[in-house]
Amino acid sequence: MENRLLSQFNDVISSQWLSKHIEEPYGTLLPRQLFEIAYHTCNSVAMRNIYIKLSAGEDEAGSKAVFYSNTKKFTSIEAFGDSLKITKYFSPEGTGDKVVTEIQPTLKKRKEIFASKNQDLKGQILKSILVERKLDECANLVMLKGNNRRVYFAIGDARESAAVIPIFMEAEGASLVQLALNKWMETAQRLNHEQNFPENLIPGIIKNLTQIKRWLLDLISANLDK
Repeated sequence: MENRLLSQFNDVISSQWLSKHIEEPYGTLLPRQLFEIAYHTCNSVAMRNIYIKLSAGEDEAGSKAVFYSNTKKFTSIEAFGDSLKITKYFSPEGTGDKVVTEIQPTLKKRKEIFASKNQDLKGQILKSILVERKLDECANLVMLKGNNRRVYFAIGDARESAAVIPIFMEAEGASLVQLALNKWMETAQRLNHEQNFPENLIPGIIKNLTQIKRWLLDLISANLDK
């Protein structure tokens, strides 16, 4: 399973492409908390997560994510010791202005709103973003025609994680989302776990995952922004 986009990012993009970046201090948030909020803020249905690494603890730096967009731009999110850094990489024909004009102000506002919420709602929002990440992981595995066992467990993790989040399960459309995830879990379970995900099933699962991701992004943003 070769992740060519990630190889291209590591070998060429990160060192040779034009870029713009912002840095945001953690303030009263833990490094993992701001990282998760930044992950959601940078994410969209047009984005594909091609790399994720989480720090050992919520209060530790070291988390990193890399996105690739359908506009052929790359975005990295890195949690350092004192602040979070978001970098947009683009070709000479493009621009990275969005990271400054849209991502930065939205992230600042969400950081303040999140800090004022009660612990229960904070936990539910972070768990919902975990489901968002699991869906992204599953989509990337499928696009790479990854091992069926890994696809199965990625879908299962997303489904089981969502099942214990009240704001998720009580939202309109949640039952349809769970049905769709269950359908693909059953499909993946019937496949040979030692083989790679079959190409003929990719369009169907990606379509469903994209629909679910759009629904979930809207749900998380609604709870983050109020």
